[in-house]
Amino acid sequence: MADLLVYRAEGEAVVHGSDLYGFTVTEWRLPATYPPFAAVLFVPTTWIPVPALKAAFLAGNALLLACLVALSARLAGRTAPLPALCTATALALWLEPVFQTLLFGQINLAIACLVLWDLTRPPGARAKGLALGIAAGVKLTPAIFIAYLLLTARRKEASVATASFAGTALLGALFLPAATVDFWTRRLFETGRVGKAWIVDNQSLQGLIARVTGTEAPGLAWALPAAVLAATGLWLAIRAHRADGDRWGILLTAFTALLISPISWSHHWVWCVPLLAVLLAETRTALALTAAALFTARTMWLLPHQGDRDLHLPWWQQPCAAPYPLLGLALLAGTAVALRRHSRALPGTQPSVPSTSSARPEPSVPSARSSSASTIR
Repeated sequence: MADLLVYRAEGEAVVHGSDLYGFTVTEWRLPATYPPFAAVLFVPTTWIPVPALKAAFLAGNALLLACLVALSARLAGRTAPLPALCTATALALWLEPVFQTLLFGQINLAIACLVLWDLTRPPGARAKGLALGIAAGVKLTPAIFIAYLLLTARRKEASVATASFAGTALLGALFLPAATVDFWTRRLFETGRVGKAWIVDNQSLQGLIARVTGTEAPGLAWALPAAVLAATGLWLAIRAHRADGDRWGILLTAFTALLISPISWSHHWVWCVPLLAVLLAETRTALALTAAALFTARTMWLLPHQGDRDLHLPWWQQPCAAPYPLLGLALLAGTAVALRRHSRALPGTQPSVPSTSSARPEPSVPSARSSSASTIR
């Protein structure tokens, strides 16, 4: 639980008034990388001994996984009775991103639950967007969902989320003014603090390109494709929302964020849980089983990756080193094909927009049923 020890050290920095971004902990010399607001939230981790803290995080993440399973069922327009919920939660523990989250003592499940709970609430729900803004204030990458809300004409929810996000920054500045200036003017842009972009742990587009090209810092070779991918992913999410509501719009936005982030550790991909739920709800059993196999195979850990060997993998090992970004790219490509087929099937008509993700029990977009296609540590 190395990351949990970083969180505890962040809380101690707040309590003792020490430099939040000046320390490293554990044998891997890990620094703080989250905004100051997150460090304030981590203060309670200093109140109990480390063994008890680890046990609490393990139990808490198990409960959060059950919550994510239930929210994923809600996104898919289904309910999860207790026996099914317990079974799905037990099976989901074997998914590599979930297992790694528990192993590192990470907060990925909490972030995903905050975002998914907020976005699957009914339109007009009180303070909808508040939880999304808080999630973005802790780990930044969920801020892409604010753009998704804005681009899908939900200005009120986007405004609430933006105000909530800004509020987290102000709270951070109130408690840690010097650290706030340091983070937003300097540390935010030091992606190297998070880790090496080229190691197999990094399942983002940048990690894929770095390993394929054998370059530690791919620069424009990554930045330009990432910019195009960000625009394309959001455009597809908007089209999917217009055609069939939030079900696929949310998933496409999440996977776009994971792809374009400079570093997306394998445990950031806990969004595989709602993806599997939606595929199963749409009776795409073969695709669901394929995705489940990919997220349990752990192929990146089977490759030689000691030292800088990640940069010298032969071509035939590259797919095994980047299973998650390749799946994300396939998902976007499959969506583009399915949406094109959908628009051709309905010439001169506009697809209806359901008010919630569960408004239509049998969605057909973005993956047409005839189609075979389907953040900072």
